[in-house]
Amino acid sequence: MPLGHIMRLDLERIALEYVVPCLHDIGFCYLDNFLGEVVGDCVLERVKRMHRDGELADGQLAGPSRGVAKRHLRGDQIKWIGGTEEGCEAINLLLTLIDRLVMYCGSRLGKYYVKERSKAMVACYPGNGTGYVRHVDNPNGDGRCITCIYYLNKNWDAKLHGGILRIFPEGKSYVADVEPIFDRLLFFWSDRRNPHEVQPSYATR
Repeated sequence: MPLGHIMRLDLERIALEYVVPCLHDIGFCYLDNFLGEVVGDCVLERVKRMHRDGELADGQLAGPSRGVAKRHLRGDQIKWIGGTEEGCEAINLLLTLIDRLVMYCGSRLGKYYVKERSKAMVACYPGNGTGYVRHVDNPNGDGRCITCIYYLNKNWDAKLHGGILRIFPEGKSYVADVEPIFDRLLFFWSDRRNPHEVQPSYATR
């Protein structure tokens, strides 16, 4: 059986049996060992090169302070990419697989049917206690439906390095802490159902 066919079946099964139920039940989910060590390493090395070559710029704040960088509120450095840039083949594969996963969710996302996505945001927190205060990705209904985050942190120890993504699910009495470990793919609703924060990072994240 061709690899592409196996991949299609696996992604469809994961979407329908895991991603869709989790999003409806608790509003988020994650998949570990998504790309595997070899391909994940290729993505990591490309992102490291962007960081090393100074291609990332300070993340900006939306809202009243739109376009303003305030490091105490948001400490990441970012770059928007499409995946078709030179040397980004592994990133393009990652984006293609994420696109397929979301596509297989199809009409099962309640009132949503995802037809397109934005460019991918490469983000790096340089350590020194940098994080991102509690916020909502899409507070004003700008069309964003699902936030997908792929983590690249090898040998990450959250007790030592911090950097946990804490989700505050709307109307729930609990919080959800997601450690940013290598080859983990996280999905959550982008709207007001999932305020979240990136806790201070004490290593490059």
